[in-house]
Amino acid sequence: MSLPTLLKCYHSNHSDSSYEKFTNAINFFHDSALAWWKQSWLWSAFVQAVMPSTLLGTLPVGAYLYMNSKISLSGFIVCIILPIGFIAHLMKIGKYSEQFNMVKASLDVIEEFLSKEELKRPKEKVIFDDTLYRFENVSFAYDKELVLKNINFELKPNTVTALVGSSGSGKSTIAKLMAGFWDPSKGSICYGGKKIPEIPFEQLTNEISYVAQDNFLFNTSIKENIKIGNPTASDDEVIEAAKAASCHDFIMELEDGYNTKVGDAGGSLSGGERQRITIARAMLKQSKVIILDEATAFADPENEYLIQSAINNLIKGKTLIVVAHRLSTITNADTILVMKDGEIVENGTHENLVKKDGVYASLWKNYVGGQDNEKEAM
Repeated sequence: MSLPTLLKCYHSNHSDSSYEKFTNAINFFHDSALAWWKQSWLWSAFVQAVMPSTLLGTLPVGAYLYMNSKISLSGFIVCIILPIGFIAHLMKIGKYSEQFNMVKASLDVIEEFLSKEELKRPKEKVIFDDTLYRFENVSFAYDKELVLKNINFELKPNTVTALVGSSGSGKSTIAKLMAGFWDPSKGSICYGGKKIPEIPFEQLTNEISYVAQDNFLFNTSIKENIKIGNPTASDDEVIEAAKAASCHDFIMELEDGYNTKVGDAGGSLSGGERQRITIARAMLKQSKVIILDEATAFADPENEYLIQSAINNLIKGKTLIVVAHRLSTITNADTILVMKDGEIVENGTHENLVKKDGVYASLWKNYVGGQDNEKEAM
């Protein structure tokens, strides 16, 4: 993230989350660079300092031998040229050594991740009842730091539930626990009457579509990226999903249409275009539950409107859980859960919470005030 981008984030409603991601990236780079430097500094110092100084030895020795007629002039010149040739190649080896240590530092991070204990899940499918999610005294900790504390709530099928709160309040953590990415440190999370650790991964992922703000696109065609939601889907089904996700028009404007390669991590597309493709992917999947984790966080107004339109099509007849930073998008939610410091401090509808004049009412006032300031600035 560049400094101008960071400054722009400070003048919008997502400054806290953006700055947190920026600092996390800086800390990760710091740790990786330090690990690389610890492994390469000794060889680098040897190559950069000791090797060039070999000329200091060969020059006086060669001069002495030449002055005493021990070697010829051509031999003296060879004494000068040979060390220079060796130094050039050894310095190349030094550069390769630095690259090797850089790769090793990265592999150490990957090895640390892969060495973490695997989440255990059964293989036999379970039978769900008519209930949906139920959190019972759920707590969760990142590296022993408690981020959720005694969370209790229950969601009904075919409803819209919003999670709101300031950055770091724990709302995205709840969304990831719902998706089965982690197990709670304490308490239990049930889906369809079954504890999530008792549900096979494949069965749970078939029930749920998780759409984040930074979904990944593979370096293949748009069609193949959408079909990840349902690999057996026909081309017509892919097109219908794209139309419902408000991305068919921009796809058809591309030279190769649905066969357009999106580039590394979808880099040839804008953020809003990538997000709509991931929503088309979720539509094609036809899951019962949709979890939107700040899906419109960084979209510009035009793309936000298109994404919101796509979301409205996506949730028809489904259960929606949405982590929201723009409160205007969740005013019609059936239930709003208000998070603060890892706890649910309020819950209810938008109207009831505003009247209550508590945490949510304060968030709403700040949001409306921020929108007014943006309009005045324009």
